[in-house]
Amino acid sequence: MKQFLILASLCCLLVLLLTGSFPAKTSPPKSTPPNVVLIFMDDMGYGDLGCYGATQYQTPNLDRMASEGIRFTNFLSAQAVCSASRAALLTGCYPNRVGISGALGPRSTVGLNPDETTLAEVLKKQGYATAIFGKWHLGDNLAFLPGKQGFDSYTGLLYSNDMWPVNYDGKPITNESDSRKKSYPTLQLMENDTPLRDITTLEDQATLTGEYTKRAIQFIKNQGKKKPFFLYMPHSMTHVPIAASAPFRGKSQQGLFGDVMMEVDWSVGEILKTLKETGIDKNTLVIFTSDNGPWINFGNHAGSTGGLREAKGVSFEGGQRVPCLVRWPGVVPARQVCNKLSSTIDLLPTIAAACSAKLPEKRIDGVSLMPLFKGDFTQTPRREFYYYYRKNNLEAVRRDDWKLVLPHPGRSYEGQLPGKDGFPGKAPEDHPYPLALYDLRRDPGERYDVQAMYPEVVADLQNLAEKARVDLGDDLTSRTGANVRPVGKVASN
Repeated sequence: MKQFLILASLCCLLVLLLTGSFPAKTSPPKSTPPNVVLIFMDDMGYGDLGCYGATQYQTPNLDRMASEGIRFTNFLSAQAVCSASRAALLTGCYPNRVGISGALGPRSTVGLNPDETTLAEVLKKQGYATAIFGKWHLGDNLAFLPGKQGFDSYTGLLYSNDMWPVNYDGKPITNESDSRKKSYPTLQLMENDTPLRDITTLEDQATLTGEYTKRAIQFIKNQGKKKPFFLYMPHSMTHVPIAASAPFRGKSQQGLFGDVMMEVDWSVGEILKTLKETGIDKNTLVIFTSDNGPWINFGNHAGSTGGLREAKGVSFEGGQRVPCLVRWPGVVPARQVCNKLSSTIDLLPTIAAACSAKLPEKRIDGVSLMPLFKGDFTQTPRREFYYYYRKNNLEAVRRDDWKLVLPHPGRSYEGQLPGKDGFPGKAPEDHPYPLALYDLRRDPGERYDVQAMYPEVVADLQNLAEKARVDLGDDLTSRTGANVRPVGKVASN
């Protein structure tokens, strides 16, 4: 019997050799890389969405996005100002690590160093198509434009929409007392490296949200299922001057600001609808967040901090805690709320992990939030955070729910009457903030200094502050950081 089995096996082998009919080799199916849509608002506060407590207008599309994914409640902008927060988002670094601070103006001689690796470049190496439609604000010199930082296509403004020679009422500047605004060049809508048209009136500003949305929809449709894409939408709104297009004017009960928010919500709805129509909805990670808190001295033309202390330009929570919604059907669980500490600097490594992309070779500060994105809230990817502002002032540090505010001068809106209808109220820049310890679990409004009760926590956070100073420096204590990289500079002739 044994000899028969051996003979039969040899015969089968001979047949296979003669016919070439070996079983085909099989390999596990390759997963399709996800598309990524990152929507980044300007000066939109923690309390400006319905799902975060907004009233007198509706944000049904964003509220639906929250119900279909995760709503983060402890998500921090990397710094409470425009250019710095954008540099952090795109590099995964504290902005002072890459030399960016404040808000860069027109004709700036510095910008995000092209030697840095942006999120667009990380994904481009993975074969992604990349596009940005909206506000850039990382240098308006040709050397620093989006095309030099990994983006295939760009339409938008090079800096903030208030950096134009126009007064708060929409009329051209004629008063010599406002020499700064009068010196600004005409605001231009750019297409890649070329001016597309001038933005000279508030009516022109009212077209921006619709223009960015139209471009984004066309980009999604053009890509379809051909190749994965990264779409970055840094809206110009709700930064002042705010403006809404005709279909949305007068639609809210909160005036023009509410109208603008309803148009933003419409824009998000159009993006989600297009993803559905093109059949790529379930393979697209969508993230919605803001660059910093609201500019509340603009009164009824500004948003809400949701009760948090201070606002834009301040290292208290009202300046840096912002909404964050994450949606990815089948990966991100629906109807979840995440209270874990997280930040915009974490989005680059998180998206890289989602897309199986390599991280930049240079050091970054972000950590992957993928365990949280997948709904595992037992994980704690981030425990510490540094609050820097101005050029390089270390103004506070945080570990878990403990926040130590370090002595510093800063902006304050408290005790000041806000402005109205587009005009700002006062916001002194030299308010003295003393050393203070806050338990953000019990006191997110940062009203009760408990340092006398917890001296051991103060000592622990002072050590964390010293760690930050060694690494990134601190102008307040005349310290130079050991690991700060050079900002991009315009080459001199």
